[in-house]
Amino acid sequence: MQADVYTRHIKNYSKHWWFQARKEIIKSLIKKYIKKNNHRKKFNILDFGAGSGVNINMLSKIGFVNIYEPHKKTRNYLKKNFNDSKKYKILDNIKKKKFDLIVLADVLEHIKNDRIILDKLYKCLNNDGFLLITVPAYNFLFSKKDEKLGHFRRYRKLNIIKIFRKFKIIKLSYFNFILFIPITIMIIINKIFKKDFIDKVEKPPNNLLNQIMFRIFKFENIILRFINFPFGVSIIGFFKKK
Repeated sequence: MQADVYTRHIKNYSKHWWFQARKEIIKSLIKKYIKKNNHRKKFNILDFGAGSGVNINMLSKIGFVNIYEPHKKTRNYLKKNFNDSKKYKILDNIKKKKFDLIVLADVLEHIKNDRIILDKLYKCLNNDGFLLITVPAYNFLFSKKDEKLGHFRRYRKLNIIKIFRKFKIIKLSYFNFILFIPITIMIIINKIFKKDFIDKVEKPPNNLLNQIMFRIFKFENIILRFINFPFGVSIIGFFKKK
């Protein structure tokens, strides 16, 4: 991922509709499936590839958050902004550590060999531990934005099922379903004209549009509790260690 991407995330994530609605969806699924499948009072959580830290405060309300971010400048930003030792800990590595829940929010697509890192994270999970991912969907949507973000690929559900063969699948669904058609049209048009549109889409739009987009995306939170979407801009998965 290019350095300016981290800078843009840090500047925009607290207001951007996509980051904030995704956070609400992640929170909802964690609370639902942890309550249903686990009896631990407090979770030891790893936010792997925490980026600008959009999910950290939300995760700290569920358990103690271990924060791992390989990008040095962003890690220094996290150290300054998440320094409450009762809630968080910044990790330089995850060797010989065990966790009850590992979260990879749009991280796997940045890793060249995703299977190798999943094998390592599997070993870092306690027995009956959980792992949650979000990833971008469909390679036909791969664009200059993905290149700038340092993505190696986008995924289909079948890809996820194959690489998570060691895990029990609790929930696996596409999401960002309602906005799929307009977002897909925008991406394809920009691909045809070879436009670099990352600055435009990663900065919050005007307040009214930002709120509308946030509410539309967040509304999927309710539906995902009961069904899986047949397609979407992204995929969310919740897994349990076998």
